[in-house]
Amino acid sequence: MSSYFQYDDRLGIEIPVLDLEWEMYDATVRTQLLLHWEQIRGYIPDRIMKLEAQIIEKQNKLDKEDDFVTSCRLNSDIADLASIINDLHLWFRTNQDLESKTHH
Repeated sequence: MSSYFQYDDRLGIEIPVLDLEWEMYDATVRTQLLLHWEQIRGYIPDRIMKLEAQIIEKQNKLDKEDDFVTSCRLNSDIADLASIINDLHLWFRTNQDLESKTHH
């Protein structure tokens, strides 16, 4: 399955890298892809919880921070983490799209 997935350092998960349209893959390959994706997808909520914990930690630091430059850096870090969480939510929902395509 490694030829169909690539690790994304920013997201902390493997994401699908498909060269063909979904319907062009053999049914067996699609099933294997879905099984592998389901394993990855199962990790996404844990990954989001870890990122949320980092956001809370940075927000707590920000609440006590008086230095403007450090406050800006913390705000930027929080925004970056929130963006990753948003992208992970999108990837988490990707499974629903793929499953619906296999049922047609």
